[in-house]
Amino acid sequence: MHGAQLLLLVVGSIAVTAAARRWDLPAPLLLVVVGLAISFLPGADDYQLDPHILLGVVLPPLLYSASLDSSYLNFKAVADPIIQLGVVLVVITAFAVGLLAHLLMPELPWEVALLLGAVVAPPDAVAAVAIGRKLGLPRGAMTVLTGESLVNDASALTLYKVALAGIAGASTGLFAQLSTFVIAVVVGIAVGLAIGVVAHFARTHLDDTVLESVLGLVVPFACYLVAEELYGSGVLAVVAAGLYLGHNSPKAGYATRLQEQSVWTTVDVLLESLVFGLIGLELPFVLKGISDFTVVPTVLALLGAVIVVRIVFVFGRNILLRLVRRRRRRPSWKISAVLSWTGMRGVVTLAAAAGIPEDTPGWAYIQFAAFVITVGTLLLQGISLPWLIRALKIQQPEDSGQEQRARKAAAKAAKAMLSELTPAEIPVEQRKMFGQRMHQMMQMRDRMIEQDPSQEGAITRVRREMLAKQREVLVAERAAGRLDDDVMRKVMRELDLEEAMLAGTWRSRL
Repeated sequence: MHGAQLLLLVVGSIAVTAAARRWDLPAPLLLVVVGLAISFLPGADDYQLDPHILLGVVLPPLLYSASLDSSYLNFKAVADPIIQLGVVLVVITAFAVGLLAHLLMPELPWEVALLLGAVVAPPDAVAAVAIGRKLGLPRGAMTVLTGESLVNDASALTLYKVALAGIAGASTGLFAQLSTFVIAVVVGIAVGLAIGVVAHFARTHLDDTVLESVLGLVVPFACYLVAEELYGSGVLAVVAAGLYLGHNSPKAGYATRLQEQSVWTTVDVLLESLVFGLIGLELPFVLKGISDFTVVPTVLALLGAVIVVRIVFVFGRNILLRLVRRRRRRPSWKISAVLSWTGMRGVVTLAAAAGIPEDTPGWAYIQFAAFVITVGTLLLQGISLPWLIRALKIQQPEDSGQEQRARKAAAKAAKAMLSELTPAEIPVEQRKMFGQRMHQMMQMRDRMIEQDPSQEGAITRVRREMLAKQREVLVAERAAGRLDDDVMRKVMRELDLEEAMLAGTWRSRL
């Protein structure tokens, strides 16, 4: 793809994303549809996705951004379903699809059929999360979806590497395969945590927002490349680093948090728009390798198997939990229905398929199957998922009061700190005004400075100290289990914005 074509693709993808947002449509689905339509135009180029670019350049920042926005504490609370969906279901899907492909196409060796199963096993939750967030899915279901998408890529790609090694004759048996998997997991997590600790130390000592943002952009690529060089899972390394840095973000500066959010939101939109647009454009390349279209019914059967295996697994897990945990809280069948229908495939499936050597038996059929399953699940499940959520009337329950309690706790801490100030720092009259209107602090601050300009430095410094105290209270409430991570970040962002206003006003007066 030439520079002009790439630029046109980027601009076109952004335009389609903008249209999707304006019409309140899922952008990934619209991008795929537009890409498919363009691929049918006369003169459309045969474009093949580059697996090295997708896995080494596109995937790390997308995973890292999702990890930063995720909650380690929420993940810990729903670790069981995340591991079951992100690891166990991936393995079951790979073997089920591989077995079915081998039965329907006996000429396809078992090792190659298993490789195909590993390629199509991991769902991509980008579209599902976007739809769920828009329609107000409960926080627990969103955590499971996000957590699964962060874990299943690692398990599927590790299984994919094991299957490739088996085809090449490099595998020495079950023990070697298990060892490969364990090493990939342990090394990947260790590398991610190590780089996360170093990055956190650096960003808390740099005191330069621009450099901190540059460091944040480097982290996902460093994690992925180092882990892969050490035979670990680059995906798990990126996820581990993102979760660690996201959990410790309250210890960073307010400007770092605000800029980091803006930077990664922009990167997400750009990369997701580009990738989903490319998925649709790959159709001519996929069709070019197929000479016998009698394979279409087999591929459609594999598409159905991918969908059915997830449904059976999710509801089977639900039934088992009902039998085992009779007196404990059991999963809602409505949530299970939604989770069973969120198996859309995406960039990892196509990147893994594109990375298979062309001399592999059945290579063209694997490309075709991966494309059909990816596009089929995206369109079939992605288009019907909003209808399913609305039909089941699933919504995030009304806030239990966490946000209100968090604001009260932060305000109480600030007032307590304010009452300890000596009259020399802020006169009693102004201090009383400062404490009575906590929700209009900036207006109060300006009025106080107008009344006594000589107090500007003290007033600004005290407000910053109050904001720092409020953040400490929010973190303590989260650590005590009384405050959800999402709520804490929402309230903390408001405090960060206020401090940014303080800093801007203060600097403009110097």
